[in-house]
Amino acid sequence: MDFILVQSLTGLAGAASLFLVAAGLTVIFGVTRIVNFSHGSLFMLGAYIAWSILTRLPRDPAWFAPAWFAPAWFVIGCLLAACATGLLGLMLEVTLLRRLYRAPEQLQLLATFGVVLIVQDLTPLLWGPNDLPLPRPPWLRDFVIILDQRFPLYDLVLIAIGPAILGLLWLVLHRTRFGILVRAATEDRDMAAALGIDQRLLFTAVFALGSVLAGLGGALALPDRSANLQMDLGVIVEAFVVVVVGGLGSVPGAFLASLLIGELQAFGLVLFPRASLVLIFVAMAVVLVLRPNGLLGAALTPVKGAAGVPALVRPPPFWAAWVGVCSVTLLALVPFAVGPYPISVLTEALIAMLFAASLHLMMGPGGMPSFGHAAWFGLGAYGAGLASKALSLPLALLCSVVVAGAAAAAFGSFVVRMSGVYLAMLTLAFAQIVWAVAVQWSGLTGGDDGILGVWPGAGFYWVVLACSATGVGLLLRTMHAPFGFALRAARDSAARAETIGLHAERLRFTAFTLAGAAAGLSGGLFAFAKGSVFPGYLGIERSVDALLMVLLGGVQTISGPVFGALAYTGLYDGLLQVTSMWRLALGVVILSLVLVFPGGIAGRRHA
Repeated sequence: MDFILVQSLTGLAGAASLFLVAAGLTVIFGVTRIVNFSHGSLFMLGAYIAWSILTRLPRDPAWFAPAWFAPAWFVIGCLLAACATGLLGLMLEVTLLRRLYRAPEQLQLLATFGVVLIVQDLTPLLWGPNDLPLPRPPWLRDFVIILDQRFPLYDLVLIAIGPAILGLLWLVLHRTRFGILVRAATEDRDMAAALGIDQRLLFTAVFALGSVLAGLGGALALPDRSANLQMDLGVIVEAFVVVVVGGLGSVPGAFLASLLIGELQAFGLVLFPRASLVLIFVAMAVVLVLRPNGLLGAALTPVKGAAGVPALVRPPPFWAAWVGVCSVTLLALVPFAVGPYPISVLTEALIAMLFAASLHLMMGPGGMPSFGHAAWFGLGAYGAGLASKALSLPLALLCSVVVAGAAAAAFGSFVVRMSGVYLAMLTLAFAQIVWAVAVQWSGLTGGDDGILGVWPGAGFYWVVLACSATGVGLLLRTMHAPFGFALRAARDSAARAETIGLHAERLRFTAFTLAGAAAGLSGGLFAFAKGSVFPGYLGIERSVDALLMVLLGGVQTISGPVFGALAYTGLYDGLLQVTSMWRLALGVVILSLVLVFPGGIAGRRHA
């Protein structure tokens, strides 16, 4: 009984900290509809700013103040850090995000990820690369006795803060004019604008409020963890899980979901240590399968006038095929003119083109965003790596296609009816589950040690060229085949497609499976190119790479993934060679491309 109570209280403390971040993300998305990846960076900056303030404030009360005044300095420091973070969020909204409210949500995602890269390099310049622990005053080290168990007093404070913040948000959203405007914009942004609400001012205020909550969450996390450079990506994934499970735009849903996730983490670490990495993603998948809009969420109203994905119905010009053939011919001759390093870079670029093209089939004609496309890439890599021990290179690559395609078909059979952020988060959940299995099933996958000795032999560059050119060519041809036209029809209007005899879910399932198989082939090629397979091939970073390549090139054109893959791999390898601050440089380039080429490098400019 004492164990259950203490672990429950630990889960409630973790839920309170997570709720602060998720509540800010929920409020921002509900009004602006921006999938804000930089929210984790605001959380991290809140922690660093709080450290700078709290380490300069008195740790003990002044001689004239009573002993109970000691926590006041901590409260003041946290509030100052939250306000400073809110100011940074306001500046971010005014200078960048305000220009993207009518852009596709994928472009907004790309822009906010560029901000993440910039903050990751600027933060160590200001605070250094080392973790910064907060020296605790005596009151932060106190504990209470609960059923003969010592429980930190600060965790009890966190448990009280969660419901208090929920109550304050409820009062703001239901008892103030600002809250009425926020709820009106959340329900129907265009109707709110028609009634004369100043959307620009409202969006700025909402983004600042969400940033304040993120900064407060980062400040309150300091006593339990150090301020460090890994805080941003770690918390944003968990916050997205909470927001999606609770229901996009629902603050009470975020609170309920944070309680669920907090308790799962608290008990999972003790009862299911080997499955603790995936419990929250399993919970998210179960909730979304049973309730596609989350626990307390409702279907989102579309934003009129927002730039969508063009129809992509124009066939390529007659000379496009000749350009492709000439390009492949020239690439085949490259090994006779350059050394090993350029060949290795070009090999990775060709594999990246196939990987990006597979995701583009889902996101472009299919209209199915994915945050976990690395699942198929990694499964293909493991399929090829394991098969290479007993089979030849061609058969091993065939195994990569079969394994990834079969997994995509099995997963897609029950998720293709979903769309938008919910589908994207389900793919992320699946990728994280597969990643955890790869880490912990060391008897098959080698765990963190990976699978080594996956070498292809001589002439592998031409194998990659042949597979990538054929795979990309078939994917592009599919988009202009009758299947591609039918898929776009189902994307644009599933109801109209059904009335003319097209089965929307069947079309989406086929596209999902094809994309998974193609991504699996790219993973198999990558395994042979690197000579090894590791769980990182299934990680979030690999999925983000695919998203960046597609969005940089442009979702609106069939050549987008090709140009995006070349641009991204070229930028990444080039910046990595010339500067240690490659994240900052890459983030600046991404933001510049987003603002100058809203439709991507190969796409058209949005009005």
